[in-house]
Amino acid sequence: MASKKSTKKKLSFKPGEFIVYPAHGVGRIVAIEQEDIAGMALELYVIDFEKEKMRLRVPTNKCEQIGMRKLSGKDIVEEAMKVLRGKPRIKRTMWSRRAQEYEAKINSGDILAVAEVVRDLFRPDDAPEQSYSERQLFEAALDRMAREVAAVRRVSESQATEEIRGVLNKARGSKGAQQEKAA
Repeated sequence: MASKKSTKKKLSFKPGEFIVYPAHGVGRIVAIEQEDIAGMALELYVIDFEKEKMRLRVPTNKCEQIGMRKLSGKDIVEEAMKVLRGKPRIKRTMWSRRAQEYEAKINSGDILAVAEVVRDLFRPDDAPEQSYSERQLFEAALDRMAREVAAVRRVSESQATEEIRGVLNKARGSKGAQQEKAA
């Protein structure tokens, strides 16, 4: 049993590296600092979330427990794009329950779960209007997914968002896809 624990590798990140923090999305490790907190020396990752203008300090020994992870690989991003091409799955439960489930998926840090939310809440331009809360959740999921896709593919967030919307429009065969091409 003891050998199993010793083989378990602690996650390690380097300054300058992009990471995914479940509750906030993609951030960049800017430093690793030592701080004395309550008489204990703690090693902390300092993470910048540029878009939110936020800086977070996370104890290095807690990052795995929190769910912090390295960016997805290109194969996982491709898998997420396949999820977008799938048929939306909308449960017949109350909106408040579905909204909680969508929120949990967005904050899970799992790009495939986020892609499911994007797929399920997407409405082509020629479809009926969404409610305000649906639109908010869709935008949050789209933003979270686009940031990771942009970081993995080394493109701008707007390019990643455009690509995601293109995949969604094409999958739905909507008029919006043809209009975007003409514009």
